[in-house]
Amino acid sequence: MKLTKKSLSNILFVVVIALLLYPKSKTWILRQISFSPGLESVENRVQVSTYDWALHGLNTDNYDFNQAKNKVVIINFWATWCVPCIAEMPSLQKLYDTYGEDVVFLLVTSDSEDKVTPFLKEHGFSMPIYKQVSNAPKEFFTKTIPKSFLIDKKGSIIIEAGRADWNTKKVRKLLDELLSE
Repeated sequence: MKLTKKSLSNILFVVVIALLLYPKSKTWILRQISFSPGLESVENRVQVSTYDWALHGLNTDNYDFNQAKNKVVIINFWATWCVPCIAEMPSLQKLYDTYGEDVVFLLVTSDSEDKVTPFLKEHGFSMPIYKQVSNAPKEFFTKTIPKSFLIDKKGSIIIEAGRADWNTKKVRKLLDELLSE
């Protein structure tokens, strides 16, 4: 059997589709095409309207968002079944490993604890994971996940992003600047 250009391209197409249907390969592909999140322009930055938000810790203590006033905060909405969420989590974990003592990390899911615990163990993630007890401030409303927010000490949302690579020089430099303010 002689392979033609057309048959080779058809085979390649089938292989690519098969890879995209397999969740672990989709996660790997998404990690390869990740980008650093962009800053909101100063005139488009929104202030957090309220800090009244209660979170139940799944692998940590409960958290009252009022404790986040005057702190740098990263909020990430995610789920165990969400391939783009899974793709960005290693970069969040690396950031947490470095900045976890200085930056408030709030990873919020609607998944149950019996789904989250084995997921964290399987992937070796140690970031604090929460479920909402009360509704989040309206500025964090999202219909899509992953969705992340970086908030400065003054309560301004300076980054609002979907899936991204959070462990970049750009983000680290920004965090260092925000922490020194």
